[in-house]
Amino acid sequence: QVQLVESGGGLVQPGGSLRLSCAASGSIFRLSDMGWYRQAPGKERELVATITSGDRTNYADSVKGRFTISRDNAKNTDYLQMNSLKPEDTAVYYCYALVASNSNPKRFLGYWGQGTQVTVSS
Repeated sequence: QVQLVESGGGLVQPGGSLRLSCAASGSIFRLSDMGWYRQAPGKERELVATITSGDRTNYADSVKGRFTISRDNAKNTDYLQMNSLKPEDTAVYYCYALVASNSNPKRFLGYWGQGTQVTVSS
């Protein structure tokens, strides 16, 4: 089994910063792409940022220049540094990872974390 555990959410004022972390653990043979998605009340889940195992990144237009995704492959962890936060960034943020497990090392499956709430409000 593979687990993704997010941390770092919370309440922040507009213009503030937060850093989210996502740690993958369990029966991991290889970790491929990782990313962050978010879902605001009444809206569909949307991509925020992704990062490949080779550190290529991709961002939603709405967060470019404000958010930075990175990863520490030795720790099977990725991070989302969020600066200049806006009220419209308020959402539950979900970590996502493509993982090949020890029981099936040739097949990558997608896993989700449980989500962490980010609220931007004065």
